[in-house]
Amino acid sequence: MSLFPRLMAIGGGGFTHEADPEMEDFLLTQLPVARPRIGFIATASHDDPLKIARFHQRFAGICESHTHLSMDADAAQAWDWVKHLDLVYVGGGNTLYLVAQWRKQGIDKVMIAAARRGVLMAGVSAGANVWFSGSLSDSGGQGLAPAVGIDLMPGSCCAHYSSEPYRQPAFEASIALGTLPEGIAIDDGAAVLMEAGEVASVYAARPGAGAYRVRRRDGAVTSQPLRQPIRP
Repeated sequence: MSLFPRLMAIGGGGFTHEADPEMEDFLLTQLPVARPRIGFIATASHDDPLKIARFHQRFAGICESHTHLSMDADAAQAWDWVKHLDLVYVGGGNTLYLVAQWRKQGIDKVMIAAARRGVLMAGVSAGANVWFSGSLSDSGGQGLAPAVGIDLMPGSCCAHYSSEPYRQPAFEASIALGTLPEGIAIDDGAAVLMEAGEVASVYAARPGAGAYRVRRRDGAVTSQPLRQPIRP
């Protein structure tokens, strides 16, 4: 059993938006097999049929299998599904709904156990937020606010960091107030690969996209680029 789960957190874009095909190309290079078994979870979008169709279209012909976990699945069904996979990809949508459903169904514990057994986890937007201790989300309908995750990775996450003008000040304010722990912020078209709770690499499918470490020091919050992004 691996004690060091791996995660690729994507700020925005990718196949669910028919964008950034290089993002999935990079993701696939992180797997040890040429034709991996990939699973998709679309709970955050209430199993949006368009996103599910785009998932199958994107990975058809290049993977051993590409399967979708229904949002109605219970923990036993989720475990039977995930134990055969090399990669789980979680789509975007409503972060609060995603976390609440996973906890209600016991899927949070299933995914944490699978990650610690070596399944590579990945996700975009809400699907990136869910893995961290906390995140910044507008899922509550009252603007951007702190949200909890399933705590696979320490710290907090903010997707869509530079593409939505209110994200950066809201994330920094939450960290300054202590309502979110220090964390990482990710632009649309960028991804952060994490190993053992630390950043292993940053990938950018779009010019100018990147990721940032947001910290609180002596009462001040700073946002610093994580590292030079890998580019296609």
